[in-house]
Amino acid sequence: MSLSTIQQRLDDIVPVTITGRVVKAVGLTLEGTGLGASVGQRCHIFSKRGQSMVEGEVIGFREQRVVVMPFGAVRGIAAGNLIRYDPTSSRLLVGPQMLGRVVDGLGEPLDGKGPLSRSRRYALYAPAPAPMLRERITMPMDLGVRAINALLTCGVGQKLGIFAGSGVGKSVLMGTMCRHTSADVNVIALVGERGREVREFLERDLGREGLRRSVVVVATSDQSPLVRVRAAFVATAIAEFFRDQGNQVLLLVDSLTRLAHAQREVGLAAGEPPTTKGYPPSVFTLFPQVLERVGPVGTGSITGLYTVLVDGDDLNDPIADSIRSILDGHIVLTRRLAMQGHFPAIDVLQSVSRVMSDIASTTHQDAARFLVQMMAEYRNAEDLINLGAYQLGTNPRLDAAIHMKGPIDAFLRQQREEGVGIPASCEGLESLAQQGRRLLERKGKTV
Repeated sequence: MSLSTIQQRLDDIVPVTITGRVVKAVGLTLEGTGLGASVGQRCHIFSKRGQSMVEGEVIGFREQRVVVMPFGAVRGIAAGNLIRYDPTSSRLLVGPQMLGRVVDGLGEPLDGKGPLSRSRRYALYAPAPAPMLRERITMPMDLGVRAINALLTCGVGQKLGIFAGSGVGKSVLMGTMCRHTSADVNVIALVGERGREVREFLERDLGREGLRRSVVVVATSDQSPLVRVRAAFVATAIAEFFRDQGNQVLLLVDSLTRLAHAQREVGLAAGEPPTTKGYPPSVFTLFPQVLERVGPVGTGSITGLYTVLVDGDDLNDPIADSIRSILDGHIVLTRRLAMQGHFPAIDVLQSVSRVMSDIASTTHQDAARFLVQMMAEYRNAEDLINLGAYQLGTNPRLDAAIHMKGPIDAFLRQQREEGVGIPASCEGLESLAQQGRRLLERKGKTV
């Protein structure tokens, strides 16, 4: 038995049980006694007959009382009910048998396949790796999506956001990446999703092949806001366990916006003042606590993909803006492209991968830069072209961009079942770039 295992088991020994009593219930919270309880501790609330009624978590203190938010309904809880605090609850039991399983926001099995065999405890709220312990991002991560692999190349250990409005194909894109990624393990957190969509995602988007090497954490919109917040930390802790086994882990969280909504409910219930758009300060503190735990450390790595549901398709929404400042890049899905039947609806000109210059070859970068320039030329003159006000021959670069519009759009489209690796993506990209350069040369221009 290793020294760390012995230390872990010693930490789990509880010499004294802390208990208290419910004295008040207000809205989503309970107030109780319990000296020695700390913020983040789970607790059990018992009926007067001694039966466990509901679990909860300490979220703050108010006038020498402990403020508890239950994980379930407060209906039936009475003044004087016993509260028993659990000091080991900030750690999660994990193990390799979690692969292929679906668990809830507390880490318990949800798929009816029986109990999980788990032997290790990982901290739910672990600090991010120290900056000097992080490896540099130097290797590309194959996500199986041609537009991303070619023009927005993701690195192993990168934090990448997928920004989109509702109904433009985020879940389909996530499923494609999970099925075709080069990562060893996928950890997927569905935070605040509609209950109907969970099974759809598992069976239609992820599929059996994707689930076989995935762990899925589910906290639906009808559950307590605490369970929804906890689900993101449970998924991150599971990803850290597989990373420490030397695996390349792909962590997907859908979505950070719903995580922010859940934390807003918790913060306001705990008495925090509302700030921008009603969000309390703890929401903006939460993002780096979740996002900064991702990265390459030692022999393993966690690559993070986080969806952000932008309100009214506004990319300058305070939540989207705050998240974008922490990430290493962002992919924007637009409703305009989705309405044209262009899937995945990635707007390359609004998207960026901040580590692409460190992981892509010079030839790859030159070809990607050329295609982006052609797309920008067309976008800038699109209104004139659609109105028929532009005459071919006026601007050689724009002429080339108009001729390249169809081939570029065809290159960026992809079927949901199709997976395209980095080599094939780069080959297609360089072929398109050569085609565009030949067009310019014929018009007496060089790039």
